[in-house]
Amino acid sequence: MTQAGHKPALNPAQIWNMSFGFLGIQIGFELQNGNVSRIFQTLGADVGELAILWIAAPMTGLIVQPIIGHLSDKTWVRFGGQFGRRRPYFLLGAILASIALFVMPNAPALWVAAGMLWIMDASLNITMEPFRAFVGDNLPDRQRTMGYAMQSFFIGTGAVVAGALPWVMTNWLGLSNVAPDGQIPETVRWAFYIGGAALLAAVSWTVFSTSEYAPEELAGFEASRATAAIAAPVGVPRNAAQFLRGGTLWIIAGAVVAAIVAAARSESRPAFLGAIDVAKDLYVLAALLAGFGLIQLVASMLRRQDRNDSGFMEVVSDLFAMPRTMRQLAVVQFFSWFAMFALWIYGTPGVTAYHFGASDAASAAYQDGADWWSLMGSVRNGLAAAAALGFVLVAARIDRTRLHAINLILGAAGFAAMLLIRDPDLLWVPQIGIGIAWASIVSLPYAILAGCVPAQKMGIYMGVFNIFIVVPQLLAATLLGFLVTNLFGGEPIYAMGIAAVSFVLAAGATLFVQEQAA
Repeated sequence: MTQAGHKPALNPAQIWNMSFGFLGIQIGFELQNGNVSRIFQTLGADVGELAILWIAAPMTGLIVQPIIGHLSDKTWVRFGGQFGRRRPYFLLGAILASIALFVMPNAPALWVAAGMLWIMDASLNITMEPFRAFVGDNLPDRQRTMGYAMQSFFIGTGAVVAGALPWVMTNWLGLSNVAPDGQIPETVRWAFYIGGAALLAAVSWTVFSTSEYAPEELAGFEASRATAAIAAPVGVPRNAAQFLRGGTLWIIAGAVVAAIVAAARSESRPAFLGAIDVAKDLYVLAALLAGFGLIQLVASMLRRQDRNDSGFMEVVSDLFAMPRTMRQLAVVQFFSWFAMFALWIYGTPGVTAYHFGASDAASAAYQDGADWWSLMGSVRNGLAAAAALGFVLVAARIDRTRLHAINLILGAAGFAAMLLIRDPDLLWVPQIGIGIAWASIVSLPYAILAGCVPAQKMGIYMGVFNIFIVVPQLLAATLLGFLVTNLFGGEPIYAMGIAAVSFVLAAGATLFVQEQAA
């Protein structure tokens, strides 16, 4: 099966099968991204509350993905007559996510919908995280750009299907797009039902049509890697004193932010704050800072007691001992995902208010605008799927860092165009740049990353890498509401301007990424 201990190349059908599950995963994510703000507003949420309600999604990813990455690295069970390392997690997450998709549009109250978002996102993350490591496990380095680009193709295709569902049901099938106050429209409910079934079917296809290497085979491949020294984590592990010092500083930073928020919200607020509206959402930012400090204090205590073998210590140690390439990519990911989260939170309310002149979630104009924006999501993701096919065709001859930077600049232009275009019929134009950038974000950084981490830690490093997706989303959930309220008079469309700037910063950071870590 192998020659000289190297992984054999897979044929296109095998790469197709191992990536097909992402079609269902993205249907679930896109139904969430395109409709959750709509559901929240229908159930009574104010526009200013959307960002903090959305915090469930990145928070669950922050917790779940490193844990699942660590567990899937250690999991070797007989599954379907073969070794299963990642596939058991695919199936478990898909079952749970499908159930959540059936329940979400039937939520009787806002708090129930918010709770279901936690469950849905946790389940989707259980399924998605091992898929990233799956490509690194099964493909040689020369095929990894193709593997992640194929995932990106299915991400785009799944998003097209999910984004078009409510619009198709309204305009082709004649289902009702409006409902009494506090109830979810029929179109949205059936979109979630179909999406749940498609998610389970697509992931099951990958689970039962692909196989995984046995532990001894992967160990042999890793031993023969010519870049074994390059792939090892850099730096010396942090000692107890370093963890203690770092943790203390982060906790102090969190306490300072909390004190400023408390002072700003008190009756005797400092005069220098003027008319700035400081929402209680910023307490979440303070908690994030302090929480990261607390994690380091726990690591300090465990290190001092020489208890270094736990999963917690492995994740924390690997976080601080990342390869150089991964550190550089972390900056790129931070600004890229901050921009995308702005799109997901404020896309629907921004377009309905700015392009359709409707802010009342119960109005027909708002629902028409939401459906049109969902359809634009299909356009955007269809373009992303096409761009991903382009990446597949040039996978062996591509300068991945420069291409990624160009793609991000195109995305920034797309975000800026959403402010310049007032005619909703022309909103497909900005989706060209944003779609190309999105295809790049979900493929090229992972192809670069997979070549710089050791095979035995592929899952945990993919999970740690997710931190640099989740942290900007958490910051977006706490800061975007503050920025939109105080800088742009509460007009959600201007979050697209913030996203454009963020993409430009990500493109600049990409040019500093070196694919070989020292």
